[in-house]
Amino acid sequence: MTTDYIVSSLPTLTLDAPAPLSWEKFVEACGDQAASVLRALSEGKWTDLETQLKNAMAEARGGEKYKRPADGCSVYWKNRVLACFQEKDVAKREDLLDRVWWDAAGELTPPAAPLGKGALLTYAIRLRIALKRACISAEAGNAAFDRLTAASKVTF
Repeated sequence: MTTDYIVSSLPTLTLDAPAPLSWEKFVEACGDQAASVLRALSEGKWTDLETQLKNAMAEARGGEKYKRPADGCSVYWKNRVLACFQEKDVAKREDLLDRVWWDAAGELTPPAAPLGKGALLTYAIRLRIALKRACISAEAGNAAFDRLTAASKVTF
């Protein structure tokens, strides 16, 4: 199957909506392109951009020693990440950071090839973000909090 066909046949992703398919269904839909997509997630342009974003997050948290070397240096992405850390509400900050990662993934799709391999990689990264966001809920957070603090609760 050609990459153009795969990309055009995938359901639309939006940041604020549930993921329309699971990771397994995505890999299945990619067919013979799955291996190259998975390989591209761990090497190439995305890993450099991902490292830049993680370095900006480390800097915002005051963890300069956790920064890793990156080939590029984008002041734009660094400033966007630092702006997210101005938000005091942790949930809103995570939403803002997800938006930055979502937008950064879009950098992999060249305007001249909107249905090419870069678009498939963009889709994979954005699907991971959507799947991660689907796991987050107030109920799950409260359950985790209760589980972690159960040993420290004193009953009278």
